[in-house]
Amino acid sequence: MTTLLDTEGPAQAVARPVTDRLTRVLLGPDAHREHGFWRRLVATEPFRRPTGPAPGPTPGERLALAHRRLRVLNNALDSAARPASDARALAAMHEWLAPVDPALATVAGIHYNLFLGSLLDHDSDHPRDLSDFLALRRMGTFLCTEVAHGNDAAAVETTAAYDPDRDGFVLHTPHAGAQKFMPNTSPAGGPKSGLVAARLVVEGVDQGVFLFLVPLTDATRALPGIRVRLLPARMGSPVDHCLTSFDSVFVPRGAMLGGVQGRIGEDRVFRSDTEGRRRRFLVSIRRVTAGRICMSASAVGSARATLAVAVRYGGHRFVSGGRGAPPVPVSVHRSHHGPLAEAMSTVFAMSLLHRRALDRWERAERAGAADRAAAERLVDVAKGWITWQARSVIVESRERCGAQGLLEHNGMTELVTGVEGAITAEGDNLAIHSRAAVSLLMDAVTGARQEPSDLPVPGDLADPRFLGTLLERIEQLWFARAAGRTARVAHEDPKERWNAASGPALRGVEAHAYRHAAEAYAQALEELPEGPARDRLGELARLFALRWIARNSGDLLADGRLTAAQVEGLTDAVEQLIAAVAPHLQELAAAFALPGELLADWPIAGPRYTDAYDDPEASWNTRSAETPTGLSGTFREETPGFGGESVRPKG
Repeated sequence: MTTLLDTEGPAQAVARPVTDRLTRVLLGPDAHREHGFWRRLVATEPFRRPTGPAPGPTPGERLALAHRRLRVLNNALDSAARPASDARALAAMHEWLAPVDPALATVAGIHYNLFLGSLLDHDSDHPRDLSDFLALRRMGTFLCTEVAHGNDAAAVETTAAYDPDRDGFVLHTPHAGAQKFMPNTSPAGGPKSGLVAARLVVEGVDQGVFLFLVPLTDATRALPGIRVRLLPARMGSPVDHCLTSFDSVFVPRGAMLGGVQGRIGEDRVFRSDTEGRRRRFLVSIRRVTAGRICMSASAVGSARATLAVAVRYGGHRFVSGGRGAPPVPVSVHRSHHGPLAEAMSTVFAMSLLHRRALDRWERAERAGAADRAAAERLVDVAKGWITWQARSVIVESRERCGAQGLLEHNGMTELVTGVEGAITAEGDNLAIHSRAAVSLLMDAVTGARQEPSDLPVPGDLADPRFLGTLLERIEQLWFARAAGRTARVAHEDPKERWNAASGPALRGVEAHAYRHAAEAYAQALEELPEGPARDRLGELARLFALRWIARNSGDLLADGRLTAAQVEGLTDAVEQLIAAVAPHLQELAAAFALPGELLADWPIAGPRYTDAYDDPEASWNTRSAETPTGLSGTFREETPGFGGESVRPKG
């Protein structure tokens, strides 16, 4: 992949060792190769944002900017097929684009993952020229959800009837509820084609839902037979969410994305190696799983960015010291740094769980079907848990910045609303957690996971291994409750059984996520040498675990896993860890490796944030001509590279 910046040199010995090691914990052992391109890209001028108190761009201007940036990004790639075919590149792209421009992350994710990725994954009976899509002469989009079908997308009602005389398909929207309800389908940004999820009908028989490649618009309008209407503005998003419908639109046989799920051959006969319409649909839209990894990555990147800004702002926002004492940074107060320390432990957990899910899914894709179900389940659990946690972290970070955090130019408001989209995109969190809950509950009922028996009870809360067993026990307790409630349902109505079990089962999924995050912490600790970096990570890991244990301490006490004295001491233990983490918040935030150029675009991230609000014509302004006006000229710090060296963009 061609880089926009000079290649980083070899790691400089002992340069910022704690920060560098923690960066590798967050971004992986090969952080420069995996993340360096995207990190450098977002630091370059096309991705910078204006500073100062002037009104920001309109939604239309923001969308146009996102499309211009997408073209800059695409031109910087050796091949646009790279993000579509490399799960790690795709995830890293979202990690870095989302904090800079959530709209860009949305249109890039749709084009590279859902659109190009699906085209590359599926067979075609006819050669398919992708050059226009690779060069972005035509942008790709993805039309699955309908007005009446979201999480039940397997029930979409748009049809694609095979016409053997013309050897192609007729796409049709039968009623208002079957209109596609998806973003990025208008002519904004240039001509577009879409992959349309439609119900294949062959000789009057419903064969299930498949994807069809359909040209949607030219540069200015929808093509004949296609209607595209803008939906009302969506909270926080400038992306063109639209209603799209089809009135007997014909596409040739090669437009169908075929494979093991089925195809129509040269003999014009439909054949499939996959039994069942639902399974065929899941094979067709398998790129949605990668999309969930991307949503986790977007949430992780956005949470890290807002937390870093809040930590920095707390260090240079001064408040009265009281009784004639000099002013002090607001971060010295427990009420301020406590929530940020807790958020830091969560953000590290989010990052580690994201990488754990990505690693397992990538291995399962190579291994084949045997491991795929468990890996996809972890992706689902991680996506829901990470995006929900990101919302909490982002809102907390914004609040710690007061009124400044509400101003668009300080970068947080887009991320507050952007994470709401991630919570719903690629499968609503509650829906995918419900599916995971059913699978995990079946494991619990069939005894697939047994309670460990070789552990001291109760143990030492300072022992990481004991903390891990408590987190595992919390998960077991919730699924045991769910199983017990299911067993008490007198009849076999699946809905009634699920309604009886769903409350505790969903709590079990949450506990499952906490356990996996804690295990990822433990693995990262094992890989670090003794020293300050390991100490910092260990403090975060214990804080993360103890906060969850405290929330479930009553259950653990009743189960005999904790003593009354241990439950009573949990508050002090958490407070001690907050006190240990708080002095290192700046160092921990530096491990996020956010480029100085990126931070410079958010005024409150800099110590001279008030310069962004200065008025050069006001009476108080007596600064010398050498002092620049506005933040854009005052805060251009270098940030450490992944090996300890500094990185600056060319030109």
